[in-house]
Amino acid sequence: MEPPHGTLQEAVIEQREALMTMLREPLTRIATACSLVWHDRAALEAALVEAFAIVPAMKFLYAMDTDAIQITRNVGRAGLIDIDLGRDRSQRPYMCERVPADGFLLSQAYISLRGKRPSLTAVQLVRGTDWRVLGFIGADFDLRDLPVTGGVYQEPTSWRQIRGDPAIRSTVFHQTRADSVMDLNIETVLSVVEELMTEHGVHHVILHFSSSRAVIWLTADPLRYRLLDIAALTDPDMCLPFPRRPYPRDALVRREQIRPVLDNLRNLRLMDDTFYLRSGTLNLFNGVVGLTFSCDGSHYIPVAEFLDKGQDFWVGSAGETEPGSGQE
Repeated sequence: MEPPHGTLQEAVIEQREALMTMLREPLTRIATACSLVWHDRAALEAALVEAFAIVPAMKFLYAMDTDAIQITRNVGRAGLIDIDLGRDRSQRPYMCERVPADGFLLSQAYISLRGKRPSLTAVQLVRGTDWRVLGFIGADFDLRDLPVTGGVYQEPTSWRQIRGDPAIRSTVFHQTRADSVMDLNIETVLSVVEELMTEHGVHHVILHFSSSRAVIWLTADPLRYRLLDIAALTDPDMCLPFPRRPYPRDALVRREQIRPVLDNLRNLRLMDDTFYLRSGTLNLFNGVVGLTFSCDGSHYIPVAEFLDKGQDFWVGSAGETEPGSGQE
């Protein structure tokens, strides 16, 4: 199955549309069957019990009147449950949304009251033979139970800017960069990091310049991170415990781009005493450089664009607005 493309919001829309397609027809059938016995609670509950297996992954099924008062017990996997008979659901998120003209609504996700978990509710309008509205069928779903309807969301590689902590931004002109131990040993640190990324299977690194540490992830063990303190980062022997590995063929960052990226990070760290880089990241498979500045604003920028921007660009940005203070 192809992974979703576009923004995260677009991926959510794709998932919701797939779920609506899956749920609309069976809930319409359930509403039709229930409309025939709407005023007989026992028969209505029996119809809901019979219909429960029609809809996959459903947690609860129930009927409500036009005021969103529950008129049946919940139907669940264990059968009929008494607890919500007579419950007023009018203020729940799914009943505060406008039901479309076709009578079917898939709610926005919300946190359930009892389970405290992300949930969805599908609401289907019920009409009588005279087309008069009788009430609603509600079908609750726990997000974790819903079937997968698409591939894993893929992070876009477009340039993104995110504002940081307002308290930090407001005091940025009252701070001055202090040389960290990493700053004083920057050439050794960058050479060690370059060696790890080009020869020893490190595919993701976070360099914390201000606190003189790094966090790395290995392609051979990608689920665990390693924390390297300044003693390790300034000791070339530190590369020895990490076996040599071929450079990954599917990396978006070319091998020869790694050192220029690291040099650019150094330049941004040292470019100004007020506006300066606090941390920088590089991921070979995302092809993205992450930058967090002294104003706490962050950039996530494709490697090629990052290498195209010289120091003058960032200094100019600092003179006009805070680096990394773009759109949230």
